Amino acid sequence: MLPGVKVGVKVQEFRVPGARLRYRQWGHSGPPVVLIHGLSGSWRWWRRNVGALSRAHRVYVLDLSGYGHTLAWRQRSLGVRADAALIVRWLEAQEMTHVTLIGHSMGGHIALHAAALAPERVDALVLACASGLLREHPVRAALHLPRAAVTGRISFLPVVLADAGRAGLPNLWRSASRLLRDSVQELLPGIRARTLVIWGARDALVPAALGRQLASAIPGAQYVELPRAGHVVMVDEPAPFNRAVLDFLAAEQPT
Repeated sequence: MLPGVKVGVKVQEFRVPGARLRYRQWGHSGPPVVLIHGLSGSWRWWRRNVGALSRAHRVYVLDLSGYGHTLAWRQRSLGVRADAALIVRWLEAQEMTHVTLIGHSMGGHIALHAAALAPERVDALVLACASGLLREHPVRAALHLPRAAVTGRISFLPVVLADAGRAGLPNLWRSASRLLRDSVQELLPGIRARTLVIWGARDALVPAALGRQLASAIPGAQYVELPRAGHVVMVDEPAPFNRAVLDFLAAEQPT
């Protein structure tokens, strides 16, 4: 059950040839906020955040192609650039503007590409332990997973494993290899969206030093580091994460 929000929210789909985007919506008023999960993730990774965010915003929680549901492994994961293009097409179909994209890990990487593709639609970004500057071979990156498991919230590990199983190894490998070959470095100086970069100080997969580097390269970006959080920062420290995001979003509202 999602604390503070109604259960049984309808799953909707946006389809294009060869791909589909599944999403759920909480809240019916306020500026739109879109939550994008990371590698092996799903909408479930945001369950500690949706309630707080949906009090003043329309919150859309995505399941990317190849992720998030029982038969996800039968779909093909797309890679960060194709995922970004699909999200932009969905925003266009929904006629959605003044959007905040909140992306975790691979989702933050995707959010940066989407913001660069559609600056007229994306007003703000929240990048949580985003992978855009990480440069490692997928096998070497996987060696950090045991440490990442013990530096995060242990009770969340069954969700991680279940969602990885739903996606399947081919989708995970495809996504990981594509994101690790793709750098957002050249995009960063041209990002026009207001940006909050938020990181876990104990992140064993994408070190906090990369978070500080990311924030310094985006004009005007804010940086917040949560000392007790690991890689899944919004799960490890949901209250301070939600507070930081809501303070950031409130600052962009008209007074």
